[in-house]
Amino acid sequence: MTDPFLSLATLRPLLEHHSVHLKKSLGQNFMIDRNQLERIVAAAELTADDVVLEVGPGAGSLTRFLGGAARDVVAVELDQRLLPVLEETLAPFSNAHVVHGDILEQDIAELLPTADTYKCVANIPYYVTAPIIRHLLESDPRPSVLVLTMQYEVAQRIVAKPGNMSLLAASVQFYGTPTLVGKIPAGAFWPPPKVSSAILKIDVSNAAAHDVTDIDWFFKVLRAGFGKKRKQLLNGLNQGLPFTKADLADGMETANIDSKRRPETLSVSEWVALAEALLPLTTRE
Repeated sequence: MTDPFLSLATLRPLLEHHSVHLKKSLGQNFMIDRNQLERIVAAAELTADDVVLEVGPGAGSLTRFLGGAARDVVAVELDQRLLPVLEETLAPFSNAHVVHGDILEQDIAELLPTADTYKCVANIPYYVTAPIIRHLLESDPRPSVLVLTMQYEVAQRIVAKPGNMSLLAASVQFYGTPTLVGKIPAGAFWPPPKVSSAILKIDVSNAAAHDVTDIDWFFKVLRAGFGKKRKQLLNGLNQGLPFTKADLADGMETANIDSKRRPETLSVSEWVALAEALLPLTTRE
C-alpha cells in the first residue's frame, strides 16, 4: 500500500522540477506534518463509501490521505502550475480526480454528479475562507460535514456564542454546528504562515433545522442587522431595511426581542424569529 505522506524532502525538489514557486497571494502553505494530516482525516470520520470534495489541494499532501480513506475525491485547484505536480503525486490514487478552476465558480452538482451528499475536507486559502464556506453551504447538494484548516482567529469567530456573534458565525451556525477541533502549529506548514491555524469541523447533517419561509430574506435581515453592529439592533435595522422604526419595533416585539439589544447578542434562532416577524412587511403596498 502506498504511503500517502509527502515529506518536505519530497515536495521541495518536486516543485522545483516543475518550476513552481509558491505564491503568498494564493495562500499557498502546504502541510508537511503527518500527524496533522492524519488528524484532519480523522476529524472527517471518512468511510470507504464517502465522496470528498477538496478545495485547493496544492501539491496533493492532504489529497493522498483522502484518497486512501474515501471512495472518491474531487480536488479543485485554481493554480494551473500545480496540475502537473498533482498528476504526479496522485498517480497512485486512481480515485482522486483534479478539476482546474475556482471553487467559487463551480456548480457543486456538476462537480459531484453521482453524490447525493458529500464531505468537504480542505486546507482552504485563508483569504477566501468566508466566501468558500458560504458557497458550499448554500449549494445543492450540501456537504454533510466540512473539516477545514483555517486561520485560528476566524475559527474562533465561527464557533462564537451569543454575546460575541458575527455575521460569519450566524451564517455558518444557521446551516450547521461548528466545532473547533484544535490548533495547528505554524511548523506543520511549508512555508510556515505568520498566523495561527486551526482545524474547524462543521456538522451539517446533525444541525438543528431552522424553519425559514424565505432564506434570501433571512440573510437580508441578518446582513442589515450586522451592517451597523455598534448600534442597537433597532437603529441598525432601520438603516438597512426600508421600513419605519415603528414597524420594525412591532416586528421585534412579535419576535420577543428587545429593540435595545445589539446584534452580537442574538442567537441564530432569534434571528430566524426576527426575520419571520418582519417578513409580512415586505408584502405591503
